[in-house]
Amino acid sequence: MSSPASPHGTSHKEKDGEVKVDVLQAGTQDIYSGESLDPVYHAKAKILNNAIQEIGMGKYQWCLFFVAGFGWFSDNLWPSTPGLIYTSVTREFNVLGEWMLLGQALGLLVGAVFWGVGCDVWGRRWSFNLTLLITGVFALAAGASPNYYTLCVCVTFWSIGVGGNLPVDSAVFLEYVPASHQYLLTVLSIWWAVGQLTGALVAWPLISNYSCPTTSTTCSASLNKGWRYYLFTMGGVMMVMWILRFFVFELRESPKFLMSRGRDEEAVAVVHRVAAFNGKTSSLTIEHLREAEKLHGSGEGETAMATSARAAALRKIRTLDMSHVKPLFATRKLAYSTCLLMVLWGLIGLAFPFCWTNFSLYHLPECASSGTLPTQIVIGVPGALMAGYLVELPILGRRGTLAIFTALTGIFILASTTATTSNSYLAWNCGYSYTSNVMYGVLYALSPEIFPTRNRGTGNAIVATANRIFGLMSPIIALETSITTSIPIWVAGGIFVAAGVIALLLPFEPRGKASL
Repeated sequence: MSSPASPHGTSHKEKDGEVKVDVLQAGTQDIYSGESLDPVYHAKAKILNNAIQEIGMGKYQWCLFFVAGFGWFSDNLWPSTPGLIYTSVTREFNVLGEWMLLGQALGLLVGAVFWGVGCDVWGRRWSFNLTLLITGVFALAAGASPNYYTLCVCVTFWSIGVGGNLPVDSAVFLEYVPASHQYLLTVLSIWWAVGQLTGALVAWPLISNYSCPTTSTTCSASLNKGWRYYLFTMGGVMMVMWILRFFVFELRESPKFLMSRGRDEEAVAVVHRVAAFNGKTSSLTIEHLREAEKLHGSGEGETAMATSARAAALRKIRTLDMSHVKPLFATRKLAYSTCLLMVLWGLIGLAFPFCWTNFSLYHLPECASSGTLPTQIVIGVPGALMAGYLVELPILGRRGTLAIFTALTGIFILASTTATTSNSYLAWNCGYSYTSNVMYGVLYALSPEIFPTRNRGTGNAIVATANRIFGLMSPIIALETSITTSIPIWVAGGIFVAAGVIALLLPFEPRGKASL
């Protein structure tokens, strides 16, 4: 392994009185290569990337791995919550529960867009902390809802908080972790599995023991407090996680964000504080950033990098303009790949909420009587770790692993319709838990690897939007159909199987190849 280069990642060569800079000698990769929209910003970003690489993976990054995982935890816990409380809520208020699901889907879509742009305007730190706070506050308020309309509003607002978790938390984590350890973004999906299982484990005793009897024709609020206890419990968990993030772990503002706002001195100071926290030192100085600005910007007739909040927002929005969309379709093979990824993310975005809601309703008797749900933790959580191993096997690679485990996810969902006892339901659900965690672990890593570096941010934004839009379709479809039968489960399982077949058609296999 080569030794890390200096944080500025430059070698200076004197030629004809000019200083030439060879950027990124440390081998780190950035979103864009070659000509960029803002050469000063990208030159400085490369310097900061190398500074983080010089520090290496230390105590600060491992603490961040822990608290950033709360976002993955929340991202799976709360989308599955409406399905867990669906029957109790609809019986108590005598309403269509699909409006609650629609409110959730709208909130997730709004949250993904709002927080994704917002973290570039007012900073990563506040967005990182506010998403969990908003989720916790509105979850607690939902538990005290006097009517169905109030509950739907609370579900929508907690979903706005949830929708921002992955866009913000993944940005924060990647901007602090060295390039050599960016694979840990895949491993973070362990928290995603734990969130799903925690919701089921908490809901099982509370909702089954404190809900109206299934034989009762009426359901009063006094006999149906289980779903409220669940929301109070999980809302409280969110508040504890927020306290750990805000008061225990001091997240410093992202150096890249500070640099983008013209606060170079603060960016350098943050890098040095992180290095000190890790028991190391950094050779980064303010002169490195100033030199980059001198070399790449504000020449005669040029302007320096814009540092206003408006400029920061425009930098984010500009990644979606056609000049960065067209290269994703520049060749027939690349266009084919991009379209398939959009279809994959869209289908999975449709099938997952469809599956979770109906799993909870259709299998409620088996779920309520099962006392062995912790077994799922043993089966599901290792899926995130196994994903990192399987994708490196020559016989499978990324494409093969994604195809096989997406299809297997659908097969286990379909097989669950045969469950008649708690043990058979548990067996099929353990299989689903394992395969779905492998699937998501690979999907989150495969997409950025396939997209060209220059347009990777745009590609990620496109597939994420497809995922949320198709997720919004799920409750709309449910409004027109019955979701208490096995039909939606068959549909969801079929979608996953189809997505597995589509994954085989991806034209690129990134295993063993450097991302371009």
